[in-house]
Amino acid sequence: MSVPTFSVWGVTGIPEIAEGDDLVGLIGDAVVGMGAAHALDDGDILVVTSKIVSKAEGRMVPAADREKAISDDTVRVVAERVHPGGVTRIVETKQGMIMAAAGLDMSNVPDGFALKLPEDPDRSARALCAGLRERFGVRLGIVVTDTVGRPWRVGQTDLAIGAAGLQLTDDLRGANDANGRPLHVTMAVVADELAGAADLVKGKTSGIPVAVVRGMERLVQGLDAPGARSLVRTGDDDMFRFGSAEAYRLGYEAAMAEMKDTSKARPKGQKQD
Repeated sequence: MSVPTFSVWGVTGIPEIAEGDDLVGLIGDAVVGMGAAHALDDGDILVVTSKIVSKAEGRMVPAADREKAISDDTVRVVAERVHPGGVTRIVETKQGMIMAAAGLDMSNVPDGFALKLPEDPDRSARALCAGLRERFGVRLGIVVTDTVGRPWRVGQTDLAIGAAGLQLTDDLRGANDANGRPLHVTMAVVADELAGAADLVKGKTSGIPVAVVRGMERLVQGLDAPGARSLVRTGDDDMFRFGSAEAYRLGYEAAMAEMKDTSKARPKGQKQD
């Protein structure tokens, strides 16, 4: 019986990224510069931090305009929390994700600036995937990641906000577990698992924005595979659509509206019991 295994390594030698830079060229040159031992192969998956994608796409805004930029990228406010430093807004972004401050980040950017998420992370991932496949002549997958917090858990982790050429989930529903019991709800989000694994060799303090995952070639697909936007829960599937304060306010407003409608429907002169 073969032993399941995979490996992850960071891509070194990628310079500071500026607006208009060719990410395919810069990532490709860095891979070549690492030598034959780290040459890309069929089935490899490149995990790319969204920060360098945003920088190349010119998504920098002045820090003084940060609050306006958050509002501009917000579809709806999920929750707000007042703290000594101000107000934290958890919002649904135009990219479909639920994130603090609409994903705007001020780390690893020049002083006085903040960085927005890529406008369309799946589109960015497809462009990277197509370009790197053409350059190296191998079938690659791409995951574009960002760092997020999670309900009920301290700290942050990376997850996939964009993807291309990749199977995003392992849907085990209908299969049996090791004891022969049927699985009804198990669907592993392998795109997020790849994002978390890759962050162990890159991250905010290492200066390494790209990692390669090898050994998961079964996940690599065509460029027409669904992107990471397909992973977002929406509508009735979203069990945590609002924060507690927002849910209370909406319930209160609904109750007041119902009382008002009831009052209007009561015949004139009839008193309430």
